[in-house]
Amino acid sequence: MAAGRDLLLVSLLFLVASFNIVEGYNRLRRGDCKPRCSYRCSATSHRKPCMFFCQKCCAKCLCVPPGTYGNKQTCPCYNRWKTQQGAPKCP
Repeated sequence: MAAGRDLLLVSLLFLVASFNIVEGYNRLRRGDCKPRCSYRCSATSHRKPCMFFCQKCCAKCLCVPPGTYGNKQTCPCYNRWKTQQGAPKCP
């Protein structure tokens, strides 16, 4: 019984540590926005509007999802911000 409890405790600690790593990735200062957005927009052919909106979203949310596409679930504020038409505002 004690071994099962220890395994559960270790698993829970790993989950909390993993969550904190992801959250730590998203806690940015305003100065971090430009380099993060530069990478985020590196794969698009519409770089100028991508950078404009990414930096606007980053300034509001202090967060940019990892990668060049998707992964918005790691940054809820960035993911929830929509245009008047209901489309995603943040790239």
